[in-house]
Amino acid sequence: MFDALVLTQEEKATKATIKQLEIGDLPQGEVLVEVSCSSLNYKDGLAITGAGRIIRDFPMVPGIDFAGVVVSSKDERYKEGDSVILTGWGVGENHWGGMAKMARVKADWLVPMPEGCNAEKAMMVGTAGLTAMLCVQALQNANIKPESGEILVTGASGGVGSVAIKLLSELGYQVVACSGRVEENGPLLKELGAKEVMDRAEFEQDAKPLEKQRWAGVVDTVGNKVLAKALAQIDYAGAAAICGLAGGFALPTTVMPFILRGVNLLGIDSVHCPLDKRQAAWEQVIATLPDSFYQQACQKISLKDVPSYAEKIIKGQVTGRVLVSL
Repeated sequence: MFDALVLTQEEKATKATIKQLEIGDLPQGEVLVEVSCSSLNYKDGLAITGAGRIIRDFPMVPGIDFAGVVVSSKDERYKEGDSVILTGWGVGENHWGGMAKMARVKADWLVPMPEGCNAEKAMMVGTAGLTAMLCVQALQNANIKPESGEILVTGASGGVGSVAIKLLSELGYQVVACSGRVEENGPLLKELGAKEVMDRAEFEQDAKPLEKQRWAGVVDTVGNKVLAKALAQIDYAGAAAICGLAGGFALPTTVMPFILRGVNLLGIDSVHCPLDKRQAAWEQVIATLPDSFYQQACQKISLKDVPSYAEKIIKGQVTGRVLVSL
């Protein structure tokens, strides 16, 4: 028997309960993993509270990522005792996820633990950190260099934003953070490497088709008016790596930045990212983040704390990364 956070639906409301399960309860998969840690992401918050239609089939064990040790495997790529990471692939949405002591998943979904990493570190990075690294790599591939100019990070207080700031800073970029909680989180964002922290309210006004150029690149987790404003201010041949919609899925902009300034819009998907790209991102993020990051922007909670933290994360009341210890 093992502990698991199980979501059920009662009268159209989602209920989260810690239950005792058996191995036989787990869904099918080639690899059985003893989970050490998961993490709490914005999508987890939507699923656990029922605020978003993330889960359609109940019961469900949430948790879109986890790290642990292989207990048994029917796939030759993994053997008992191997340390592994899982992010994405619909786990925690349509396949039972990481907020349980045991998980059974497809071998194709796993990534070997990178050198110099362990389960806690991996989940302090988690899906959010992997996504942040993919954003940074996309900007690098678009020829946005440290000498190109300032990089704007929106949703800077969240998981993706906080990791992106640290990564960019460590790689030599000048970072400007955009947050809705400047007074509360400004000092931490500067500690992570932001040279300036701007209030999100400045980006929520209607954008002109083109505004004064300022940003060489943008990492955007918000979407909607915030992204539209940022796009209007990107330098000629600059780029925006977009990975989130915390502010909504609309994009009230024009074609002007793209056809008159050659701006590139780079869509980032970490859910179905190919294995080779995923492994390269994991290796770079672990190699780039200093040990100080894990103390600066990470906190640890237990399984019983997850429902209350899920409420907080969708209200924008959680800063940085949240590790869920199993």
